[in-house]
Amino acid sequence: MHRTVPHAGRAGLLLLLMGSAALAGQPEPLPVVTVLVDNAKVIRLPEKTSTVIVGNPIIAEVTPQKNGVLVLTGKSFGSTNLIALDNAGSMVAETMIRVEASRDSTITVQRGLDRESLSCTPNCQPAVQLGDSANYFGATSSQADARRRLATSGAAPGGDR
Repeated sequence: MHRTVPHAGRAGLLLLLMGSAALAGQPEPLPVVTVLVDNAKVIRLPEKTSTVIVGNPIIAEVTPQKNGVLVLTGKSFGSTNLIALDNAGSMVAETMIRVEASRDSTITVQRGLDRESLSCTPNCQPAVQLGDSANYFGATSSQADARRRLATSGAAPGGDR
């Protein structure tokens, strides 16, 4: 039998379930914000937040903006927490941050223990990811760095002629 629970009833049911989890000795699950590695997401902080703490800044980075807005950037794969404190140092909120890999256009080529990542949007090009083999990661990163240096220096490839 299917029964529709009124909105207020749903909230009460949720509180009841969360309360029973706490009574059973299980901690209440934290809300989860998911962001892709090398991508950013805008989130709104609770009112009265004055300090923001990220458990592991290697996984995610936060940049506070005006009016209670926070830019969350995925740095490497994994999970960490974000804590918001008020002026008195009391916790206002805590959230889990999960940083995941993009699955949309990335192809992983595995050759024995060596791994290479390619971004296929629409043509496949090298796109290093955490976990790629050291040789592939180093060679591709070096090429990208050299290209970026050329673009920012205004120098033509091959030097002056």
